[in-house]
Amino acid sequence: MSKPVTKTKILDDGLRYQSKVGGSPFNAVVHFNTSMMSCFLCGTHRVRSSMGTRKFIGKSQAVCAPSCKAAREADAAVAADSKKGQIAT
Repeated sequence: MSKPVTKTKILDDGLRYQSKVGGSPFNAVVHFNTSMMSCFLCGTHRVRSSMGTRKFIGKSQAVCAPSCKAAREADAAVAADSKKGQIAT
C-alpha cells in the first residue's frame, strides 16, 4: 500500500500546489568563498567569505563579521549608492 505519485502542479493563481517543488533556492556552489550561509544570530544570508565564526555552547557557528549591525549598515549604504546611480542615469 504505497501512496500514489503526485506530480507537482502549480495552479493558475500560483499560490496552491499539490506537492512542493524540490530543491533549494540557493544553488549548490563548489567554491567556499562563493557559497551562501545564514548568520546564526540574525538569520540573513550572506557569502561565507564575509562571515566569521563564534563559539556558542561549545560549537563554532557562522555569524556576520564584524557584527550583524555593521553588516546591515554596509548593506544599506550599498543600496543607497546603487539607488543614486539609478536616479542619475
